Amino acid sequence: MSDTHSSEKDAKVRAQARAAPVAMESDEAELARMGYKQELKRDLSLVQNFGVSFSIISIMTGVPSLFLYGLNTGGPGPMVWGWIVVAIFTMTVGLAMAEVCSAHPTSGGPYFWAAMLSPRKDAAFASWITGWFNLLGQVAVTTGISFGCATFISTACTLGTSFVPNEKTTIGIYAAVLVTQGLINTFGVHLLKYLNNISVWWHAVGTVAVVIAVLAAAPTHQSAKFVFATFLDGTGVDGVGWSQRASPAYVAIIGILMAQYTLTGFDASAHMTEETHNAAMSGSIGIIMAIGVSAVLGWFLILGLLFSIQDLDATLASPTGEPVTQIFLDTVGEKGAIVLMVIVIGCMYFCGTFSVTSNSRMMYAFSRDGAISRFFHKVDPKRKSPIRTVWLACTLSFILGLPSLGSSVAFSAATSIATIGLYISYAIPIALRVIYRKQFVRGPFHLGRFSYPVACTAVAWIAFISIVFILPQENPVNSETLNYAIVAVGIVSAYSFGFWIISARKWFTGPVKQIAAEEMGISVMEPGALETAEKES
Repeated sequence: MSDTHSSEKDAKVRAQARAAPVAMESDEAELARMGYKQELKRDLSLVQNFGVSFSIISIMTGVPSLFLYGLNTGGPGPMVWGWIVVAIFTMTVGLAMAEVCSAHPTSGGPYFWAAMLSPRKDAAFASWITGWFNLLGQVAVTTGISFGCATFISTACTLGTSFVPNEKTTIGIYAAVLVTQGLINTFGVHLLKYLNNISVWWHAVGTVAVVIAVLAAAPTHQSAKFVFATFLDGTGVDGVGWSQRASPAYVAIIGILMAQYTLTGFDASAHMTEETHNAAMSGSIGIIMAIGVSAVLGWFLILGLLFSIQDLDATLASPTGEPVTQIFLDTVGEKGAIVLMVIVIGCMYFCGTFSVTSNSRMMYAFSRDGAISRFFHKVDPKRKSPIRTVWLACTLSFILGLPSLGSSVAFSAATSIATIGLYISYAIPIALRVIYRKQFVRGPFHLGRFSYPVACTAVAWIAFISIVFILPQENPVNSETLNYAIVAVGIVSAYSFGFWIISARKWFTGPVKQIAAEEMGISVMEPGALETAEKES
């Protein structure tokens, strides 16, 4: 009997051993079908793929970073209900993206999808525009995350000390945060999957711990009416806010930035597909899981913080500059606040680290296809990581973060840029999937008859928020209160469209190598065949 059991166990082990390379071969074959060879190390599972997006969405980064913005731009009621509305529409975007990701699982993500879903003659243009908006959003979201981390580190350093942060110390901390995140992505790439696991648990357990701690320790709690029905307008620099100059609805609508910025970055699951097993399903499920789990935990976090506010005016005017820190101080005291701040800062740091990871993969893929300098299409042979684009991501994020020093308006504009840039890059392939739906070849994950209405809803929502987040956020509008998101988005739009017309249309072919290869009779299913053909030609 024991011999039978032993032989069955041995057979099971052998079957698993055979299954792993078969799955790997399948992933590499799928990548080869799209015209690329396997260069990155494929070492992530479904849970780890989900973890990257979950860590980049990071509700413990987005909510605390923009909590003051949320309180001033609508207050508790719009924050609570706005989160639900945003979560529902964001899920439609995620579902539509997941369907496309399943059909085209590659590091390029949205810009690659745009090429694959367009007619041949328009593929390069669609890919070019999508790629530049995605790059803008990727850089801006890393900026928002890491700058927010630096700000919270500065604030935490004031607890129990005489330290007073200024612009020089903040920029120093910001630089240090980006440098260490770059070093981890350079020398610790083999540790990323373990850090990923730690990050998922840190976010999940940390969020629950923070909420329970402040609710349990709070001397008093706000009423349900305060949390669910209170409207605040702190958008007026001179005391006259947008609710008076325009309408309360305007304030509530621009206030959804906190929720939409937080629920951003889930395309990381797509960017990591070339490093994920069973990519055609894992990337799609990773996107949906990340949005769903983040939406639930995020609402839980917002409710916990709002119910725990002791003195609204004191919280808004906190000497720490961060309402969330003041809530910690008022509920768990100074020592407890330090512990909770460490939890929040840890979440922000993990979030920034994986944002650099995702950002570098997108830039690597964009360089691979010739959109940016070929200098950046370099994978370190030892570490199997695109190190050059890691440091490009860190450098660009540092530069974009400089205007945010000492300016909350500039910081909220940076978050607007991140949100607009990323979501426009999501919208283009989704819209193309709708327009050319008859040519779309589904992957293993698809929505069936719900594909069309979900995709249309997603595109409409993105069009709406892209307009909302370039609107003025403070009244009156002048050089100091201008929402410069429109400037950044305008520059990228002018550059991408202008450079395309002037030059890029003559040489940028987009990620459509496999189409040309198939027309020449080259089997792109065979890894290396396309590269060999290119060398021979």
